[in-house]
Amino acid sequence: MRIIAGEWRGRPLVAPKGETTRPTADRTREALFSMLASRLGTFEGLHVLDLFAGSGALGLEALSRGAAEVLFVEQDRPALDALRQNVEKLGAGKRAVVKQGSVLALGIPSRAYHVAMMDPPYGTGAGGVAMDKLARLGWFAPGALVSVETAKNEQLEMPGFALEVVRDHGKARLHLFRFEGTAA
Repeated sequence: MRIIAGEWRGRPLVAPKGETTRPTADRTREALFSMLASRLGTFEGLHVLDLFAGSGALGLEALSRGAAEVLFVEQDRPALDALRQNVEKLGAGKRAVVKQGSVLALGIPSRAYHVAMMDPPYGTGAGGVAMDKLARLGWFAPGALVSVETAKNEQLEMPGFALEVVRDHGKARLHLFRFEGTAA
């Protein structure tokens, strides 16, 4: 795994030990950021969520491309260790906030976020549950982009979100939504 573009382009990332976490493949991450960049233009100044963060590869890619801040949420201990190593190795500490715990346990946010990227365990439905809960709590800014990676055979539709695009990459399926509601 490596950072694809931006300030830290080409820098390697540490993957979590064990089989619990399934890091997003470089090609899948590249496709996701291409879809996001075509809609956003730039990540400059954006506040981003990396949920079910694993190694933090998605959020660190956003920081490398100029995001103002990324909130990483992860509960698995080996993944948290790898995430913290990656944040430290890249010197991202001032713009990276790492929260240990379940995405589904998040409460009221201090701000609404422009982009949310989720890579929940395949086949659990956790991405849809998280989108619904976080939307009700005000985590997404009006028009926020929300990506959810699922297994290739999974479909995801969410009230309050417009499905912009679905792309298959290997065993993964990327769903990109635009939040149609307003922040709480």
